[in-house]
Amino acid sequence: MGKASSIFRVIASMKALTIAFATAKEAIRQPAFFVLTFIAGSSLICSVFVSYFTFGEDIKMYKDTGLTTISFAGLLLALLTASSTVAEEIDGKTAITLLSKPINRRQFIIGKFLGIELGVLLLFVILGSLFGMGVWYKYAYDLRESAGGVAETAKQFDQVKQVLPGLALGFFEVTVLASLSVAISTRLPMLVNLVVCIAVFFLGHLSPVLVDVTGGGNVNELISFMARLFAWILPSLEFFNAGPAISTGVMIPWVGYVLPALGYCMLYSGVCLLFAFLLFEDRDLA
Repeated sequence: MGKASSIFRVIASMKALTIAFATAKEAIRQPAFFVLTFIAGSSLICSVFVSYFTFGEDIKMYKDTGLTTISFAGLLLALLTASSTVAEEIDGKTAITLLSKPINRRQFIIGKFLGIELGVLLLFVILGSLFGMGVWYKYAYDLRESAGGVAETAKQFDQVKQVLPGLALGFFEVTVLASLSVAISTRLPMLVNLVVCIAVFFLGHLSPVLVDVTGGGNVNELISFMARLFAWILPSLEFFNAGPAISTGVMIPWVGYVLPALGYCMLYSGVCLLFAFLLFEDRDLA
């Protein structure tokens, strides 16, 4: 009996992986992937030669804007893929054909989510590689333009190593929003999904600030309550923000910060996927 159940689990996981690979191929082949890669990549390359007028701290601005660009491009890809592979398949009745096979609805959701993650991961690898080369070159470029000096290779490596945890945090942030997008896509169309997830993106970053601002005694109680409610329900996306560390030149520790951020990402994404199971379980596909 135990061997039979383990075999069944392996088969079930293979079915979810099959859906994941098919979804990843669909995400990579869609025009949005190439458009986002081109626009974000061009921005990362052109920004190397832009003067930010920061009195010798241009490299910090480049790191911050580069990480934001990559994260936002990954977010748009995740939202568009979730809408096209989940919402449109359900509305277009093509999900019935897939679910008529020995595949249950939970495997369908997990496979779609993993496929979206694979597509976003490839985008992060491409843009992250361009970004790393941009950081490497810009440090030497700024030093040569400002003081006529020559950059040391070790210091260039240090600049690149500082942005690697930021890339990981950005991927975690997109993962949280991708899981939320998958849950929304089981019930709502693309436009609503985009509006809700982008609103969550901005509110998730602003909620800690809103709580601090409304924490005083002169603020309306309803406004203070809504700020605390947003901070409690919405994901704390400011947790994945590498900007403060970049502005101070501090290296984000992998074990002390990135690993807990991964745990928070897995926990919140798991809750969103459970919510997606509940929403999709009784969805009429006929």
